[in-house]
Amino acid sequence: MDKPALDQFLGKVYLVGAGPGDAGLMTLKGKALLETCDVVLYDALVSDEILAMINPIAEKIHAGKRRGNHSLLQEETTQLLIEKAQKYAIVVRLKGGDPFIFGRGGEELADLRSAGIAVEVVPGITSGIAAPAYAGIPLTHRDFSSSVIFVTGHESAGKYRPQVNWKAIAQAAETIVVYMGLHNLGEIVAKIIVAGLPESTPVALIRQGTRADQSELIGCLGNIVELVQKSNFTPPAIAVIGNIVSFREITQGDR
Repeated sequence: MDKPALDQFLGKVYLVGAGPGDAGLMTLKGKALLETCDVVLYDALVSDEILAMINPIAEKIHAGKRRGNHSLLQEETTQLLIEKAQKYAIVVRLKGGDPFIFGRGGEELADLRSAGIAVEVVPGITSGIAAPAYAGIPLTHRDFSSSVIFVTGHESAGKYRPQVNWKAIAQAAETIVVYMGLHNLGEIVAKIIVAGLPESTPVALIRQGTRADQSELIGCLGNIVELVQKSNFTPPAIAVIGNIVSFREITQGDR
């Protein structure tokens, strides 16, 4: 079956990154699209302040995904985007953070284009960069860290390879930023220690990054799992692992 021609459809889908939560971090282009769109399919992690930017007469559809609680399956979300693009001019797929950084935006882009839908990507600030910055942790610094690596702590079943190579990651960069890793934190920490990082390596967990209720839990590889259990620290959270976390102590007095 031949792929439909792009001009067969009225609309265009915009994969828009909403950023990590603080409405001030939303891009001007993303904000303009929200204010003029016909339909928005938005994720669970998009803040209320950003949702308030949406055109008041636009159709709003919650397509959010949290662990164990998916409003729509991925296939249903993509099909809905296709259907809306057949009826409306501006369809926004609003995703927390950046669409392509652990956001499944690449899958949606491929599926939409395969269906003959015009698509444009509007990048957003990813939480792995913004949350540490709001916590006073620079991911790179001449005296602490010259390299940083981003990795998911939650892998999907049936993916292209069975698991993240934590040994290689532990040896590849001075700073490790883990997305969606709180649920598997014990396993991740154990593998990183086995890979050679000392238990004294600093760790920062940052939840609700850039939002008014952002909070941090600071420890080290040797005690961070116990600290999480004692404090009932809950997702969504980013983990920063490496000596750069200790830089936060230098600026504590200024916060």
